[in-house]
Amino acid sequence: MRSPSDQSAELKLVVTNTLIVADIQRSVAFYRDVLGAKVLREGEPTFLRLENIWLIINGGGGPTDDKPEVVASPPRDQNVLSIFLNLRVTDIKRYYDLWSSRGAKFISEPKVHATELRCYMRDPDGYLIEVGQTTITAGPLDLYA
Repeated sequence: MRSPSDQSAELKLVVTNTLIVADIQRSVAFYRDVLGAKVLREGEPTFLRLENIWLIINGGGGPTDDKPEVVASPPRDQNVLSIFLNLRVTDIKRYYDLWSSRGAKFISEPKVHATELRCYMRDPDGYLIEVGQTTITAGPLDLYA
């Protein structure tokens, strides 16, 4: 039998973002075909990997026994922000051009801000996606090291 300290050493953690969408196939197509995500598991829900983040794409639904008062639904108002994806890239102009050529609809072209270049797009359900390139480090992961 293992001691509690042996068991805790084996604990692993994966952080995912779950997006509640109106049409799973449409959203999966966007993240796969436009942004280049890899589909890990199809179905309801669908699991994707986009570089170093994992996305779960799932439809909405009513309460469940473990969350009896919670209803899952896509954003009701695209102009009310509660969560957004932040994609940090190495070359914003190239990603902007690539994703635009694949059908992404950007709100604006990349703009210069204090410590970054950034622009925004929306996914098919209206989720906001920030695309940013830092100007204070050599690469996007340097901020998180």
